Amino acid sequence: MPAVSTHSGQCRKPKGWLGRIILRNMNSRHSRLTDWGLSFAAIGGQSAILDVGCGGGRTISKLAAKAPGAKVHGLDHSSASVTVASELNAAAIRAGRVEIREGSVSQLPYATGTFDLVTAVETHFFWPDLAHDMCEVVRVLSPGGTFLLIAEVYAGANTTTAKLCEKYASISGMTLLTPDGHRRLLEAAGLQDVQVSTDPKRGWICCTGKKPAT
Repeated sequence: MPAVSTHSGQCRKPKGWLGRIILRNMNSRHSRLTDWGLSFAAIGGQSAILDVGCGGGRTISKLAAKAPGAKVHGLDHSSASVTVASELNAAAIRAGRVEIREGSVSQLPYATGTFDLVTAVETHFFWPDLAHDMCEVVRVLSPGGTFLLIAEVYAGANTTTAKLCEKYASISGMTLLTPDGHRRLLEAAGLQDVQVSTDPKRGWICCTGKKPAT
């Protein structure tokens, strides 16, 4: 039990030398998942993108490569994450193409309607108040902008990872939703054209939704 709690705590908010190791591991381990999820959105024509819960910064580098005309922002509540993500994206930061800062999804430090695309990879199940925080994400989306959620686990998936996460959810603090629960979450926050895709064999899920244009 203590080992599960410690590991989940580091995943939720990495800190110290162990947190930095975990972040670099996540960059590698989640790369294929991220590529799979990003394929469900048209990325390239955006001018401003935000990755919420940016972790070690690998998604930021992928977004910057896919959307060369965009300024890509990363936000994480862990100072260790900000450090590792900034190191990985140092060249893009120096070029003014990437900006990474510490902050909370519950109170995003950006003006309403700032971003054409907001991504959340392997993070939403740790958000403090999922319903409220989704509304905060939608607030910073521009009219017609897209939200993209990617995760390697969802409730009801027939994978070892999903079953373990469900078993220890009360200890880890994770909020796990079924695919239909994800759909309802996005729609309740005001998103339209919600699409939910899963890879049942791997237990992956990707959800997209658009903020109304008017």
